[in-house]
Amino acid sequence: MHDSNSTIKPCRREWLRHAGESFNWLALASLLSRDPLRAAEELPASETLQPSLGGELLVRPDGGLHHRPRVRRVIQLFMNGGASPMDTFDYKPALEKYHGQSLGPKEKPEGFTAPAGAVMKSPFKFQQYGQSGRWVSEVFPHQAKWVDKLAFIMSMASKTNVHGPGSYMMNTGFTLPGFPCFGAWISYALGNLADNLPTFVVLPDPRGLPYNQRGNFSSGFLPVKYQGLMLNAAAAEPIPNLRPASQFGFAQGSADQQGLELLQQWNESFAAEHPHDPQLRSRIAAYQLAAKMQLSAPEAFDLKSESATTLEQYGLNQPTTEDFGRRCLLARRLVERGVRFVQVWSGPQGAANNWDNHGSIIGELPPIAASVDQPIAALLADLYQRGLMEDTLVVWTTEFGRTPFAQGSVGRDHNGGSFATWLCGAGVKEGVSYGASDELGYQAVEGKAYCYDFHATLLHLLGIDHKRLTFRHAGIDRRLTDVHGKVIHDILV
Repeated sequence: MHDSNSTIKPCRREWLRHAGESFNWLALASLLSRDPLRAAEELPASETLQPSLGGELLVRPDGGLHHRPRVRRVIQLFMNGGASPMDTFDYKPALEKYHGQSLGPKEKPEGFTAPAGAVMKSPFKFQQYGQSGRWVSEVFPHQAKWVDKLAFIMSMASKTNVHGPGSYMMNTGFTLPGFPCFGAWISYALGNLADNLPTFVVLPDPRGLPYNQRGNFSSGFLPVKYQGLMLNAAAAEPIPNLRPASQFGFAQGSADQQGLELLQQWNESFAAEHPHDPQLRSRIAAYQLAAKMQLSAPEAFDLKSESATTLEQYGLNQPTTEDFGRRCLLARRLVERGVRFVQVWSGPQGAANNWDNHGSIIGELPPIAASVDQPIAALLADLYQRGLMEDTLVVWTTEFGRTPFAQGSVGRDHNGGSFATWLCGAGVKEGVSYGASDELGYQAVEGKAYCYDFHATLLHLLGIDHKRLTFRHAGIDRRLTDVHGKVIHDILV
């Protein structure tokens, strides 16, 4: 009779042999992923390493880095819905000059929800700030004080005027679903900074997910372990099911630990039988991380250790700013404890409570702007005060802009032709501006930059050549930047 165990034991021996050969590289990968400066110096691009059990490289041939990085962690602030540039950061006095004139396209462009109306001036006052003289709208009085620390890209553009494809494009580099997002790519490329917390965390608006739902945080065709961990910061327990429910007394204390150990044994046994199953490896990694987070996560999300002054600076004492302020503060606490990439979203999908101001710029933009302005300024101040900006990057962006033409009477329609973003922190020039839109703010005309250039620049700051960060999928060496992209060196030190 055939002994089923005889088929398992050789497989296990083979797995242990390969595992033993890989452990040295695994330890090196763990060490170097936490010290990218050392990685850039100690692993030359010519180094050749053997693949791990799942076919991936435990350390890439270049150690995950192609040059000396300036940034180790990123906080991205995403304004969902299409923040209006000419009402926030892109001052256009010509709008007042041509106010009421029909200068827009005669036929409704694809993605517009209505025909273009007459030119509409901004209903908000603009003022110059700082030594850089950056014009900022009155809707952002707190961020305005930081312009001399920010680098603006004033010529961002999208290939679409539709929210879903536009949001996919800014997050994944493609207008279609199924591709890994930026956070997943850097998780794949660089790994984690801490063993007891996720590499990539998403803090969505508690009122709802953005356009595309979880597709914006997806790992796409990368292993699922690189997708974003979505947390509800407004919930009593931001991470559900992290600890056994109180009614299950048998799962408390040592029993809980014993259960985890038994699960680990089963996982390892099954992994020995299926050494090339990447989904299995991802599940095992998720279980191991969850066990470690039982100790680390509660402390990371507990704001009781923060001073009353800090809570007030982030706006946690005001209904308007409490939610976004809490998530900005959590973003700081997470990167401080080793999370590599944190994405903070403002606004859900839909027709209200976001940056999709079709009905009334004057009625809809000020409330959403006020909800984020003070918390963002507090986040920057906090990061600088703690010395975290030496290797942290903060990015403010949106999926596209809005038209300089009225929709209805006082609203603005979608516009992928031009929008603004800013960067702040490690490796970024202070108080500079790159590119420009036309006099109405309708189209980027100078230094047009797509998501490919934006992502290439961020990857460059992280020590990665965007052309060399690839993953083979369906016979194609896929890139975050597809076949495009240039680093915007003008905004880098």
